[in-house]
Amino acid sequence: MMGGSTRLGSREILVALGLGVLAASVVAGVDARAVAPVVALFAVLVAGHETLLTWRNLLAFVIGVVWFVPIRIYTLPAGLPFDLELYRIVVAAVLAAWFASLLVDTRVRLQRSALDPPLVLLLGAVIGSELTNPGRVSSLGSDVAKSLMFLLSFILVYYFVLSVVRDRAAVERVVRVLTVCGIVVAFSAVVERRTGYNVFHHLQSFARFLEYHAPLGDERGGHPRAFGSSQDPIAFGAALAMMVPLSIYLAYTSSRRWWLGTVVLLLGIMSTASRTAVVMVVIAAAVLFWLRREDVVRLWPALLPLVVVIHFATPGAIGTFRYLFNPPGGIVNEQTRLAPNANPLLAGGRLRLIGPSLDEASRRPLFGEGWGTRLTGFDTPNRNAPILDNAWLGTLLEIGGVGVAAFIWLMVRAVRMLARAAKASADDSRLYAALAAAIAAFGVGMATYDAFSFIQVAFLFWLLLAVAAVAIRLAPAAAQGRPQAVRPVD
Repeated sequence: MMGGSTRLGSREILVALGLGVLAASVVAGVDARAVAPVVALFAVLVAGHETLLTWRNLLAFVIGVVWFVPIRIYTLPAGLPFDLELYRIVVAAVLAAWFASLLVDTRVRLQRSALDPPLVLLLGAVIGSELTNPGRVSSLGSDVAKSLMFLLSFILVYYFVLSVVRDRAAVERVVRVLTVCGIVVAFSAVVERRTGYNVFHHLQSFARFLEYHAPLGDERGGHPRAFGSSQDPIAFGAALAMMVPLSIYLAYTSSRRWWLGTVVLLLGIMSTASRTAVVMVVIAAAVLFWLRREDVVRLWPALLPLVVVIHFATPGAIGTFRYLFNPPGGIVNEQTRLAPNANPLLAGGRLRLIGPSLDEASRRPLFGEGWGTRLTGFDTPNRNAPILDNAWLGTLLEIGGVGVAAFIWLMVRAVRMLARAAKASADDSRLYAALAAAIAAFGVGMATYDAFSFIQVAFLFWLLLAVAAVAIRLAPAAAQGRPQAVRPVD
């Protein structure tokens, strides 16, 4: 071209293409408010892809979507045999980019971890459960396939994090992103409990491409239980509980402002009125006391002020928990009997179902009845099993003793290795202790709710497990004072 004319680059062409799509949607009569946010996001990514589309930013984006877009509450209109959700699209796109990079970019490599042996055993248990129950699996083919895809996606995300989070600074960034997102949704939970307004149930007002499916409401002690950005108050409280030790770690090592974040997380937990979340916090505190006793002892004077803050920020929460942990007749009696007018095929006391479930598990002790063959969701048309509120028991029924052994090995191995690193490394001891506390809390909490039925909290667990595996890989270098030469890949 002549004179001062310049040639359009690929970036400008893509932006123009996005504007053309927007114009075409207007001409076709499509609501522009539903298309405009997608086009705007596309334009931003095109304009700043060199900065935005780094691995650390993509991982942060995945974490943000999992934390802020309630799973199974929002879907995308697609007309597919399964619900198309935003987190699925984002995770699939990031994993596809990772696979491509593994093939063409020598800087991105598949990393091994110290937790590979129990993961291999877990996959073996899942495969064994399907092969030993061909009739049951074939009759529930689509449901089994979805459960297998969920598990595979968790494991792929685990190895994705292993390959792109490769030094101490990258671990710190992921911990901060996880904790900040948790604090934000915890604050929304306090607002929800006091006002009944859940901001995450109104995302469709500005993201018109999302379809909203209202969850069933719940309340305890005369106050609504906070759902936050989760499917269920129990799972939401469990997710916040895993963030508490991370926030304490950041408060001790980074800035005192994180103490405020820790208090907000605890208030969010109280807003869920979930016994599971409180038990998980106690377990996390016990692990921290085991590994960092002096840090926990220093926090004792803050307990009384914390109780006062909880009383005024979440009125009635303390009394509700006092009743929940000491109901009339005792908590054992409450969890043993069936609630009035309850359908025994749908749900019942946690302890009531242990005996019958163990009898059922004894018929297939090694590999269970098949991964994904127990359908317990309220909205599942071919529901065939009661809600156990016990992920360990559900795992035993689905993939047998081999699968339970694999999960126990996975979590115990992670906690033991993190504990060893915490005692060997003076500089990063608090980080290892915090990760150990979060993983141990999740493992114990599994006994009181169906952890793997709630995608958000399960996803966060696998993310934390991957971060722990990276920290374990770095532990020898940190403990011996050797320089860490590996840099994160962008």
